[in-house]
Amino acid sequence: MRTGRRVAFDVGKARIGVAVSDFHAILASPSEHIKRTSDEQALTLMRDVLIESEAIEAYVGLPVNLRGESTESTKDAVAIAKQLADHTEIPIYLIDERLTTSVASKAMSNAGKSSKEQRGSIDSAAATVILEQALEVERRNGAVSAILAKDYSDA
Repeated sequence: MRTGRRVAFDVGKARIGVAVSDFHAILASPSEHIKRTSDEQALTLMRDVLIESEAIEAYVGLPVNLRGESTESTKDAVAIAKQLADHTEIPIYLIDERLTTSVASKAMSNAGKSSKEQRGSIDSAAATVILEQALEVERRNGAVSAILAKDYSDA
């Protein structure tokens, strides 16, 4: 498996969850979420995360519904991912994020956190699940298995 940090973003209307891997791409850890006040502000902060972590690539969760269909959230995440890809040198991938928030919430509940306590960190926990999935697929397949944001088309 290639070395280098990876970053994942879970894009939401109010917050963007952030997770970062270690240099050896073994562990994914939640990072401080980004409060989304505007797309421009969010993109600037997302680029800052990529620069500060010295990421070699990033994943943005693709929130399709359980039937794999596009939603308003899908369009929003794709738009952010494409804009991020236009303003950075590293590859930005879209990766299916179905059920990641549910998985993250269940894990946090099992750790004793109430729904109210989860509110501030659930987005980054979901980003961590996204990143863990991406790293696992790369370990199994020996390659990234996601769609480049710039190549994504829901047609």
